[in-house]
Amino acid sequence: MSDSQSDGGDCTRNRTAVHEAEVEALVRGICFKTGPPRALGVELEWLVHELRMPQLPVTPERLEAAYASLRAVPLGSALTVEPGGQLELSSPPAASLMECITTVSADLDTVRAVLAEDGLGLVGIGHDPWHAPRRFLHEPRYDAMEACLDRTGPAGRHMMCASASVQVCVDAGHEEPGPLGHVRRWWLAYQLGAVLVAAFANSPLIGQEPTGWVSTRQLMWLEIGAGRAGAPPLDGAPRQAWARHVLDSPVMCVRRDGEPWEVPDGLTFREWTRTRVPRAPTRADLDYHLTTLFPPVRPRGHLELRMIDAQPGDDGWIVPLAVTAALFDDPEAAERAYRIVKPLAERALNLPAPHNPLWTDAARYGLADPELREAATGCFTAALEALPRIGATTEVTDAVAAYLHRYVARGRCPADDLLDRLRDTHLSRSGPGPTGGTFTAHGRKDIRT
Repeated sequence: MSDSQSDGGDCTRNRTAVHEAEVEALVRGICFKTGPPRALGVELEWLVHELRMPQLPVTPERLEAAYASLRAVPLGSALTVEPGGQLELSSPPAASLMECITTVSADLDTVRAVLAEDGLGLVGIGHDPWHAPRRFLHEPRYDAMEACLDRTGPAGRHMMCASASVQVCVDAGHEEPGPLGHVRRWWLAYQLGAVLVAAFANSPLIGQEPTGWVSTRQLMWLEIGAGRAGAPPLDGAPRQAWARHVLDSPVMCVRRDGEPWEVPDGLTFREWTRTRVPRAPTRADLDYHLTTLFPPVRPRGHLELRMIDAQPGDDGWIVPLAVTAALFDDPEAAERAYRIVKPLAERALNLPAPHNPLWTDAARYGLADPELREAATGCFTAALEALPRIGATTEVTDAVAAYLHRYVARGRCPADDLLDRLRDTHLSRSGPGPTGGTFTAHGRKDIRT
């Protein structure tokens, strides 16, 4: 959900119709731009709540006033607002991990100071545990998105309005083979992605009740469906596989200047290029279509890793950024990570992520899954050894080491902390035994989703 789009002003750009073969060629050229891996970025989504009592709702009027104040503040990162009022900071491409951290940390300090003046604060949780989804932005893009996603159930509204993430952006890689080659990095992103889901799961609650999943945010992506939130198969060349996926994915909407946007049902972009109904698609329509696909790893010239829940604490986002950067951009760590996660691929059953058993288990159980815990321990250890080689400071390596000790080595994730606090609250209110269900040995309540 990191794309800021206009509401139709660009749909008249490049009115020349595109044909199927042209679309495939364009996608291949746009989405994987190879070269020496050196640029890094991060996109941070945050829930915005009352500073002192986050369980209280914030009125749209207060949010708008606070965001108006933020728009007057100079920042190094791009600041955007998500459909439910979440804030997103998108860093500029950075030449190093520490450059990225320094820029975003300074911007977050500024944003927090401005919000605090209005009694508001940022909360790092993958899914809002208190409030039902409520749309803050009412624009044609989000009207169409809501209408489209509602066809598969309520998960789309949860994703749009109640979720938050840490999205790490890495270069696509070299054209040549090897640990930094684009083919290897594409494959690694999808196998390592399940480990990142499990290690950083931080969204076990809806309506202050356990869902039975440590990453409810990832559950919502699963329920949205493969056509909108799924990946292409990994058994082919990345460029060709992604181009086919783009063509065969459903069109979210057909934009029109000054008219309501049409939301077709089941029309793929390939069919649109062939039928040219309700009108012929243009290059601008293709560009827009690419922003309406939400796989766990999205190629946008670089690779955008979208599977990590928002993290607790002011600086919790630094750990997934540092771990991911080390495992992708240090050749030795990339090779070790590849060997560590390779056995996990069998659990995927050759099914695209996230709609396969490996990703489902990661979202449901987190690091309580022994195999995912072992893989996460190996990957974090490799990242720790690599961080000094990519210029990380002692503070960053210490933060990663602390996370490894507190969570990974113990088979836990931040979601477990939230569940522990909920259990303790139930115990203090009701005496022995939590109310509303039976908790498992991992502190999770077994409920039907």
